[in-house]
Amino acid sequence: MDEAHNPYRGPQAEVTGNADGDVPAGRGERLLATLLDAVLVLLLLGPLLLLGGYWQRALEAARAGQALPLSITLSWALVGFLVFAAVQGYPLAVSGQTWGKRALGLRMVDMAGRQPSFARLLGLRYGVRYALANVPLAGPLLHLANVLLIFRADRRCGHDLVAGTRVVKRG
Repeated sequence: MDEAHNPYRGPQAEVTGNADGDVPAGRGERLLATLLDAVLVLLLLGPLLLLGGYWQRALEAARAGQALPLSITLSWALVGFLVFAAVQGYPLAVSGQTWGKRALGLRMVDMAGRQPSFARLLGLRYGVRYALANVPLAGPLLHLANVLLIFRADRRCGHDLVAGTRVVKRG
């Protein structure tokens, strides 16, 4: 069957940059930037979790076949978000980048190509994502759905749609 006339082929769209020379960041680049950001935050959060007794309580709960109380889970999620904000706040406010995105030459812009406000990035792009990921039972599924939206033609995840942002690489 000729691929050009294949009725089962997914829709195709050319993803191009804008007049400023920005092109959508690649999926692999975005994944690597996110992994770099996660490692950086975990290097600081991990010792806090250990010193704060989180790992001990989680181990005890697992041995007893129970889940951690929701209050503990949510309080540590808040601590994690505050650590993220402390680590990533400066580059987000100054350039619309996280440290991982900065290392890879990526940045977040609004749909007009301008740098979004710090409040928009931290509150809508990251805050909503962190909050939804911590919804009991549904959180992991919501987080997965958010991330899988990157396979849209415009390469925007759910958190990009909520915040009205996109991730670009200077072309």
